[in-house]
Amino acid sequence: MVILDRYIMRAVIGSVLLVMLILLALFSFAAFVNELTYIGKGDYGVVLALFYVGLTLPGLAYDLFPVAALLGSVMGLGVMASNSELVVMRAAGVSIGRITWSVMKAGLLLVIVAVVISEFISGESERLAQEIRSQALTGYVTKKIEKGFWTRDETRIINVRSVLPSGELRKIYIYEIDQQRRITAMLYAESANYEDGQWVLNNVNQSHLSENEVNSLQLAHLLQQRLIDPEMIDVIAIKPRSLSVQGLYRYIEYLKTNDLSSEHYEMVFWSKVILPFATAVMVFLSIPFVFGPLRSVGVGVRVLVGTLVGITFYVIHQMSSYIGLVFHVNSALSAVLPTLIFFIAALLMMRRIK
Repeated sequence: MVILDRYIMRAVIGSVLLVMLILLALFSFAAFVNELTYIGKGDYGVVLALFYVGLTLPGLAYDLFPVAALLGSVMGLGVMASNSELVVMRAAGVSIGRITWSVMKAGLLLVIVAVVISEFISGESERLAQEIRSQALTGYVTKKIEKGFWTRDETRIINVRSVLPSGELRKIYIYEIDQQRRITAMLYAESANYEDGQWVLNNVNQSHLSENEVNSLQLAHLLQQRLIDPEMIDVIAIKPRSLSVQGLYRYIEYLKTNDLSSEHYEMVFWSKVILPFATAVMVFLSIPFVFGPLRSVGVGVRVLVGTLVGITFYVIHQMSSYIGLVFHVNSALSAVLPTLIFFIAALLMMRRIK
């Protein structure tokens, strides 16, 4: 049975990897086309655009894992069915349940790979991609962290702790430095909004440092012509999907502690949490495609139906999360519901297999 497990797992995982490569090629091409609008701005060229798209591939692969798992499993098992290998296994006394267990072992390995990509690879690669893109577009040295980002020009170092979806900046720290790299002034503002071509800083505490004394000044508002290019907010702001599950959890706690909106981050958090389980469900769903009503059709038809089902799941999964966000439905429920529906459908289809 160990040999049988390895054979089935190799067929399934090999097909999943092939499908994943095809999907990544299609989606990365679309992403590169989208980057063409930025090419020519600053130092951002074709090579950097390709490098940026390449660094975002791990995160994209994580999002596509359920679809790739379904299509790959259907393709791998479909080829085995077309070659009558599954018939020989059944004739040799191997039950459908035993074959399903072998397939789910492959699914478990895929889940582990998905989790590793999400927690240890995609977050760092996407943060690096954003830093390279930001520096090329803005000309600033920008460094993002989980509680904000840092940027620097010739005379100032700026730290913004968070950016709201409206574009409002929260908790801004500005450090003025001289040619000897000594701090000459410090400024803290609770928030900042871009209005009429300039930044309006609110609740400002400003300090000027000299050799003998420190002069402090508190202002309700302060105008700043030069802070951050508003067109680059989307480039340098923290993107929820670039964070790991642990990073999202810590950032949600940070937002709640500071009375900031965390609904969007909670939606992304639960979507990431449920996605490995969705991958396992998609692998499980492939079994009825081979032993169920489609067992007498060719591989091409199975792949076509699997593609339609995979796309349907992907769309419903994405829509469910955002619909939950719009109508203030519990984030965990809206993220779990599509996967639960497809799991129930798979169980019902498995019960009809004879």
